Amino acid sequence: MNDWIEPGQKAPAFTLDADDGTKVRLSELLGGPVVLYFYPKDDTPGCTREACAFRDQKAALKKLGAKVFGLSPDGVESHVKFRDKYKLNFLLLADHDHKIADKYGAWREKNMYGKKSMGIQRSTFLIDAAGKVAKVWKRVKVDGHDEKVLEALAELE
Repeated sequence: MNDWIEPGQKAPAFTLDADDGTKVRLSELLGGPVVLYFYPKDDTPGCTREACAFRDQKAALKKLGAKVFGLSPDGVESHVKFRDKYKLNFLLLADHDHKIADKYGAWREKNMYGKKSMGIQRSTFLIDAAGKVAKVWKRVKVDGHDEKVLEALAELE
């Protein structure tokens, strides 16, 4: 379990399979802001609310030049069902072995009703055009999070 990546640090590189059959490389996304959000599981209540909030902010995100990507340990097939069910308009990336979540610090020990397990800590990383982490939200509360991300993106400009 790695420490959280902090603002000012270079964002860890990745290449992951996306729900549209492509491979997404962070190195190919630079030149504009990237919103990378880690979520525990496709089609669960909190994760669905978070994904739909980002979906509904498409125009505002585009205006700010940002690309959004959701990452979870779910496979591409699960991502495709989730995307289609909620008409998501951004790519979902499959971090099967949670290696990327671990690099960012989002793979953490969780304690649910006294039972400890490892899993994704809902978190978001705003990466600037040069590939540096500009802002980190750890332990994200879903409601209103999309607005906080938009505010941070506006401050980047």
